[in-house]
Amino acid sequence: MRFATRYMVENWWFELLLPRLGLTALGARGRTRRWQRMSRNFYGLATELGGLMIKVGQFLSSRLDVLPPEVTRELEGLQDSVRPEDFAEIRALAERELGMPLERAYASFDATPLAAASLGQAHRARLAPQAANDTGFTDLVVKIQRPGIDRIVDIDLAALRQVARRLNRVKLVSRRVDLPALAEEFARTSLEEVDYLHEAGSAERFARQFEDDARVRVPGIAWERTTRRVLTLQDVSAIKINDLAALREAGIDPSEVAAEFANVMFDQLFVDGFFHGDAHPGNIFVTPVSNDLAQGAPDGLRDTTIGSDDGRPWVLTFVDFGMMGEIPDSLRRNLQRFLIAVASRDGRRLVASMRELGVLLPSADTRELERTMSALFARFGGVAFTALQEVDPRELRAFADEFGETIRVLPFQLPENFLLVIRAVSLISGLCSTLDPEFNIWNAVEPYAEGLLRDERGGVIGSFAREAASTVAIAARLPRRLDDLAGRLENGEIAVETPRLDRQIGQLERAVGRMVSAVLFFGLLIGGVLLRPTDPPTGGLLMAASALPLLHAVLAGMIGGRRRR
Repeated sequence: MRFATRYMVENWWFELLLPRLGLTALGARGRTRRWQRMSRNFYGLATELGGLMIKVGQFLSSRLDVLPPEVTRELEGLQDSVRPEDFAEIRALAERELGMPLERAYASFDATPLAAASLGQAHRARLAPQAANDTGFTDLVVKIQRPGIDRIVDIDLAALRQVARRLNRVKLVSRRVDLPALAEEFARTSLEEVDYLHEAGSAERFARQFEDDARVRVPGIAWERTTRRVLTLQDVSAIKINDLAALREAGIDPSEVAAEFANVMFDQLFVDGFFHGDAHPGNIFVTPVSNDLAQGAPDGLRDTTIGSDDGRPWVLTFVDFGMMGEIPDSLRRNLQRFLIAVASRDGRRLVASMRELGVLLPSADTRELERTMSALFARFGGVAFTALQEVDPRELRAFADEFGETIRVLPFQLPENFLLVIRAVSLISGLCSTLDPEFNIWNAVEPYAEGLLRDERGGVIGSFAREAASTVAIAARLPRRLDDLAGRLENGEIAVETPRLDRQIGQLERAVGRMVSAVLFFGLLIGGVLLRPTDPPTGGLLMAASALPLLHAVLAGMIGGRRRR
């Protein structure tokens, strides 16, 4: 909580307050070093405290699409290099859960952990021949929870709830999201994740969902060696999905992996409604299959028991099903409409779908938002997220100037049951950008949305028929609406709106309110005090400059008072 408070205040000062005071350049100074320092300190904090802090870092490390490389590089290690527990403690917990020594439960058990994660760690093992005949596999990965992880998670969640309650008192935050409810949603998924019986059940449900899909593989579960704190499953280790060198060595094109991974995740989110909510690179493998193109795969990473129906030389293997999401039918249908609107670059339809999803604030100006979204699609609709860095800054500033009011207000809120959906979409975008810097989420959505549109409307003919019926209905209502419009004009009831002029006047009024001399005085004074220890010349200059707005405030008050008299 101290860490969060410190960096929230720091970012509020440099990224929000200084730009409002007209000191954007000062706020930008040293931004890269600040991000690196914050990321490095967070990495140390997460590895020291463990628990849910590591999960936060894993999520951030995968957001290559929106976070600077200085952040993602510092946090990459949290994906699969967490400090392991002492094996004696792990052995004691496992034997207590299984009710027998490890030597009796398994034919062999490797004391060196294969991987250590936030909530537990994994060890390789083998089943005895008789048990292997029952399960259908011999090689195992045994996940064992960290001793005392229940208490650590409870403490993390208690701190999270407290932070959520405090932030919810801020009107800007509470207008957009019910943070206490969001914290409870996160708590629910986190508590499910520390129950390995729940994870095993989710893995089997996920396997049934893809049992007829040759693109996806899921490990089997050894139920007789599984408890709430010990999970025994088939060893499906292969090429880590973001290991670009190993993929190319196996003859696998990372850009093809990116496209297929996006399609598989889209199926989960928009069709099946049951999806993997923790699809970071540590939880997904690319498994080369038994054919000529996979012969370049490193030894031990080829799988001769599976194959792809369409001749693809690899499959996607998902592991770690502790954090799964489920989307109700109504929400899934609204998400499908949202996806279709994005693919068709239709600003009006997009805003309508956002309202149905509950993403828009009740006070949102939908007409202005439609105009903004249409302009956004027209200019940036075909641009990959990673390519936005190459867009001319003057063009971005021009867009921000024209649509500054909508961008400033951001009339959005986070509805309930949306946390894991946003996390999943974020991971898709970040991981695909890692695999293919040219990956364009817009282009990936288009063919997928076209298929949804055909399914939803019964084909292209049905789509045209509905559009024609809608046009006829509009034409039938047109004479009455024109007559009503003429009557209102005669009565002087029509008011001409000038949204852009009104918006600019409103901006001017707010700018005047923000830039009053008293605020500027305190801002410069506090900035000087904060910067003086690390940058004495700049700090002293700011403190000296604070006298000017103070003098202006005093003189303006005196002159204004005389004029009123």
